Amino acid sequence: MNRSFIARNPSVLIFLSLLAFFTLGVTVLSEGFGVGLVSTSFVKTLGKTLCLCLIAIAMDLIWGYTGILSLGHFAFFGLGGYMIGMWLMYERTRQIVEGALSEGVLPPTPEEVQAAIGNQIFGVVGSSEFPLIWAVADSLVLQLALVILVPGVLALVFGWLAFRSRVTGVYLSILTQAMTLGLSLYLFQNASGLRGNNGLSGLQNLPGVTAPQSVVSLWFFWASALALGLGYLLVAWVVSGKFGSVIRGIRDNEARVRFLGYSVETYKLAVFTLTACISGIAGALYYPQAGIINPAEVAPIASIYLAVWVAIGGRGRLYGAVIGTAFVSLVSSWFTGGQAPDVPLGFYTIRWVDWWLVLLGLSFVLITLYAPRGIGGLFDLVGRIRKETGE
Repeated sequence: MNRSFIARNPSVLIFLSLLAFFTLGVTVLSEGFGVGLVSTSFVKTLGKTLCLCLIAIAMDLIWGYTGILSLGHFAFFGLGGYMIGMWLMYERTRQIVEGALSEGVLPPTPEEVQAAIGNQIFGVVGSSEFPLIWAVADSLVLQLALVILVPGVLALVFGWLAFRSRVTGVYLSILTQAMTLGLSLYLFQNASGLRGNNGLSGLQNLPGVTAPQSVVSLWFFWASALALGLGYLLVAWVVSGKFGSVIRGIRDNEARVRFLGYSVETYKLAVFTLTACISGIAGALYYPQAGIINPAEVAPIASIYLAVWVAIGGRGRLYGAVIGTAFVSLVSSWFTGGQAPDVPLGFYTIRWVDWWLVLLGLSFVLITLYAPRGIGGLFDLVGRIRKETGE
């Protein structure tokens, strides 16, 4: 008898239930809802953490299930943020400019309004002309489409070139890192059309919305939770069927899967493109909560951090990727936000802001050596113990 998808994957229902309960709890305790036990800044931190969990799921699909260690998925994450950031910055600037020009004796012409908007946005890089890539920045629908299309097309082209050449292993990882570095260096240039190292700012202000930030932060938190739930459901469905069996076979023995007649390159390309699109959506939700995006966010080190998060949580387990990312993200916020107390040793004072990355790297090494299944492996251990004891 064929069982339903949820019956075959009870962990999905457990995860979605916990996510719903968590979302409801934060909402009730938030300042936007009225109770005020959870500050607006912490709601934003939690919302950003959920977005990082979403890209971690994408990373787990491409690395944990398909065996491709991509060190470039934060490039897709950043591109998603840039695409939605263009609309947010354009619309906010347009409203400010139109409000200022309306006070004049004569109503401004559309050309004057456009020139003033361009000067406000690009004056910081010595220009007032809109680059071609801003052609549809005034359309929310089109920019939302670009959130998926731009990372997806880049992944499709890059993946097609790499996989058809049968580049694998560490060489493919280096190529993805080179792609990320190239994109980051390009975005740092003023000629990129995205304000160079200044990036896009003021993204937390939704155009035409007068609600306070305590309420807006809740909206983005809900959207992030919904995206994470749907992303988890989609990826769990992908890996549970025949497609999932094939990509796990590619991970374990690519030559044998190719010998069986499967188009390995097609499967790799499909997974690479899908995960890029998921990463773009995660970035589009993350950066409005962060308020700013600049080329440093796309630097290769961010993608390396992503691999560390997934490894700590336990790759090859979707819930492990989520747990690892949430744990490291929140602990990182605590250590680097000045909340962790310094440790005076007399001859030296340990300041966790300086030592956090060392601690993170050490944790990654220890888990890789002694607990390769990560935090998620603890659930396997508990399940095995319960089965042995007959509970």
